[in-house]
Order: sequence, then C-alpha cells, then structure tokens
Amino acid sequence: MASPETRAAEATLTEITGHAPNTAAKRESAAAEQPGVRSWMRTVAIFLRSPEGHSALLGFYGAIMITFGGFGAGSTRKRDPILEALHLSWLRFGHGYALSTIVIWIGVLLMITAWVRLGRTTIGRGDRLDAGVTLNELRAIVVIWITPLLFAVPMFSQDVYSYLAQGALLRDGFDPYVDGPVRNPGVLLDNVSPVWKTTTAPYGPIFLLLGRGITSITGDNVVAGTIAMRLVMLPGLALMMWAVPYLTKHLGGKPTVALWLAVLNPLVLIHLWGGVHNEMLMVGLMCAGIALVLERHHVAGIVVVAIGVAIKATAGIALPFLVWIWMLHEREKRAAQRAGRDPANLPESERPHDAAEPTEDMPHPALMFAKIAGLGLSVFAAVFVAASAIAGVGIGWLTALSGSKKIINWLSLPTIMMHAVGWFTSFDPGKVLTVTRAMCAVALVAVLVWAWWRFRHSEREAVFGILIAFVGIVILSPAALPWYYSWPLALAAGFALSTTTLMVLVGLCTWLMLVFQPDGSIGLYSFWHVALATFAAVVAAMSLRKVDPLRLRATPPNLDPATDARP
Repeated sequence: MASPETRAAEATLTEITGHAPNTAAKRESAAAEQPGVRSWMRTVAIFLRSPEGHSALLGFYGAIMITFGGFGAGSTRKRDPILEALHLSWLRFGHGYALSTIVIWIGVLLMITAWVRLGRTTIGRGDRLDAGVTLNELRAIVVIWITPLLFAVPMFSQDVYSYLAQGALLRDGFDPYVDGPVRNPGVLLDNVSPVWKTTTAPYGPIFLLLGRGITSITGDNVVAGTIAMRLVMLPGLALMMWAVPYLTKHLGGKPTVALWLAVLNPLVLIHLWGGVHNEMLMVGLMCAGIALVLERHHVAGIVVVAIGVAIKATAGIALPFLVWIWMLHEREKRAAQRAGRDPANLPESERPHDAAEPTEDMPHPALMFAKIAGLGLSVFAAVFVAASAIAGVGIGWLTALSGSKKIINWLSLPTIMMHAVGWFTSFDPGKVLTVTRAMCAVALVAVLVWAWWRFRHSEREAVFGILIAFVGIVILSPAALPWYYSWPLALAAGFALSTTTLMVLVGLCTWLMLVFQPDGSIGLYSFWHVALATFAAVVAAMSLRKVDPLRLRATPPNLDPATDARP
C-alpha cells in the first residue's frame, strides 16, 4: 500500500493536471518508499503487470523464438555436432528449415511490435495518458531482450566466423593483414564465407588482439568462440546505454527516446548483438568518446575514440569534428577568464559561434587548430602504436579496407546507379560499377570536407556534422549493410526529433531489419521479400502514432484529443 504522503501527492497532482501521475512515476515512487529487495521485487511485479511490461515480455518471447529458430535457419555452421548429437539436424533441411525460418520471422516481428509499442509510450503517443517508461526500465528491457540471443547461432550474418578465423591467424603466428584465413586450415576456416577466405583483415589491432585472446581460450570451438565474442561486445553495449542518453544533455533530445531509438532498436540488438558485429564496440566507444569531449575531457575522449578506431576505422570520422569542439571550449575558457566568470555560466551572447573565426581571445585560430589537432593526432598515434606493437602487426589493415568492394547490393548508391544504367544500356556492369563507385568516392570526399567546414559553429553543430558524415559514408561507400545504419542512428537519437521524423526512422529500421535473410543472404533481389518488408515497415511507422493503423480492432481505442494533438 502507498503511504499517506504518496496518496496525498498523487491527489494533488491529479487535481492540478487533470489526470493521475503516470505509471512510471508510480513505479519509481513504490521503489523509493521501501528500498531493498522486497521493494525491488514489488516494483518489478508492478512493471510486468503494466502494458509496458507486457511489451517487454513480448520482445523477450520474440528473442527466444529467434534463438531457437536460428539453430535451423540462422547463419549455422556447415556441420553442427550439437544438433547431430540431439538428433535435431532435420531442422536445417526441408520442412525443418522452413519451420525454423517461420519461427525466426515471427520472433523478429514480435520484437519489432514490442519495440514500437514501447516507442509510443516513450514519446507519449497512444491511447493511455498515464503511460510512462523510465530510462532504467528501458535499460533493463535491453538486458532482458539480449539474454536469449547470447546463446543463439550468429543471426543474419556469418561475419563472426571471419572474426574468429582472423583471431586464430594472429594466435598461430600469421599476420592477418598479410594472410587471409585460408592460410590457416581448420574448423574455424570451414565456416568462413568463401568471399572472405582469402581476404585480409580490415579491422584495427585491438580487435585482432581480442580475437586472438578469445581463440586462445576457446580454441577451435565455434560455439564457445561465438558466445565469447558476444560477451566481448558487452562493454560496447554498456557504453551505448550510457552515452546515447547522455548526449541528449548537449544535443537537446530526450534520454528515454534516444535509448529506445538507438539501443533497444531490433535492428541494433538483432544485427549487432545477435549477428555479433564489432560495430557494437566501435559505436559504443565513439559515442562515449564524443560525450567525454563534450564534457571537456578532451584527451580522454580522443583516447576512447582512438580505441574505437583500433576496433574499426569508421570511428575515425569523428576525430576532425572533435577538434572544432575542443577549439570552441578553448575560446569559451579564454572568454570566461577575461570576463572573470565560470565557462559553464558564460552568457550565450559571449559564447563563441565559430571555431575558425579570429577573435580578441584567439587572434590566430589556425595556430590553435594546429596545436589542438597535433595534440589529438599524437594521442591517437600513441594508442595505435601501442596496440600495433602488442599485436605485432603494422598498418596493413588500411589497404584491407578495400575488401568491402566485394559486397554488391542495393543498399549502396553506386550499386543502384550501376543497375539503373543497366536498365537502359548494354554496358558491362562491372565496368559501370567501377565508374559509379569512383564518382561516389569523389562525392563522398566532397561531403566529408563540406560537413567538416560547415558544422564548426557549436558543439551541437559539430556532432550533427559527424552524423552527416556517417550518412554520407553509408550511402556513398562502395558497399553498405543493414547494421551500418547503426552508426548515424546512435548520434541522431540524441537530437530532438519530431514524431514524423521518428516514424520515418522506425520505418527505415524495420525495413533494413527485414530485407536480409536469417542466414545472412540478401533478400533484396526477391520482389515479394522486398514488398512484404516494405509493407511491414509502413505499418510499423504508422503504429508509432496510431495504436491500430490498419483498423483491425472491432472498436477503436478511446483516444484523448489532447494526446492525439501532440506533435
């Protein structure tokens, strides 16, 4: 029972606002009344009985279905002794494979449904005025959803097999930047996609060290290696759960919406966690580094981003923009010293609005830029030199980045342009693709330079510039994959986004989640697959604003006009 003080406070709030306090506030109140295990269990019970708790359980059931269906139709090994020992090999063939595939897709749709329902609650839409969900509840739901997927086979991608094979190369004395996995025959090589068997590693030295450590412990055990690789990704997920909501402090967004959009998102959890992609580490480190720089811990932030680059090079795109933020902070510091004030309390009229403009406090910004950029580059180089020395490798991973050209699908603009030319001409597609990729590479360089120079006037602008740069990379690069969109999404979530923008992002994330097959193959070349994915994406987007967009209910929900009029 609630205390008299709590009931009195709720009555007062009801009298003032016209409705009762939201359920999230009630759960927080229940937890605050009697701290301890019993209070925690009571709060959990209250949450699980709420519609938000029902959505959390729905996503959990979906994750369980994905896990079990994956044993038959996920990115399975060529030979699975565990299924053979359990007499379940039939799940991988014929009707068993079809059944496993259906189970996976039902699980994916359950997770998307639960995610959209929680999104309605988080942004304040729907048919319940008293709805609410807290940041800690969303974090708990993330943990609940990823737990079953810890034991799943790799989902929607076979990349983890390449990670393990590259780690084994370093373990066995080979240089992954010189030798492809084919140089080291064994069980790990057997499961690597044929496309990547001869390809050298395009990842940084720290990630290779992680791979070496894992394969040194798990040996050639693919199951143990896959689970261990997922556990290695956990720090990245934890950093995302902290940094993404924290960025809203500087970018103007809402912490719960940011966490819901960029972390609880099935595209992120199923692809990055279920698919075991090192983007989870890279994005988590990048967001944490940006947050540290925004908080004026410049060197620490650059060290963290540099570690992210040593996982995957894409994180390095943020570094030039962080120089602008550092310069703005230096300008604020000098202006505050001149005025005898605290930089945090400096009036907006006295804050710098251009990192590159000469001022009384910084008459030679080019010199300051050289100093800060030089210091940042030194920190970055120190991290890389140390990691490379420990791993015993050089910088050959830079040349291996071109290996992504082997990927050809409709998610990248150069490929779309190549197909478009093929519709009207008889030119050789390979030669056309070379030209379109070259054109888009030039355009990408122009976009990166323009974004870096254009967005230098404030912290918020600099982060927005990083976002634009990532979008340009995803669209204009030679190849793109669904989980690449997690890069810009993590930053976009920190900004204040309208409901319409969120609907577009929900539709895009849903479509990207559905256009690949559970075994990692591409579904973009099947008309019906793309059509069904598009239909589901449109319904998901509409469901963020309306409880029943297809009008399937016999009686429509009783929507409050005030709620329906919210932006």
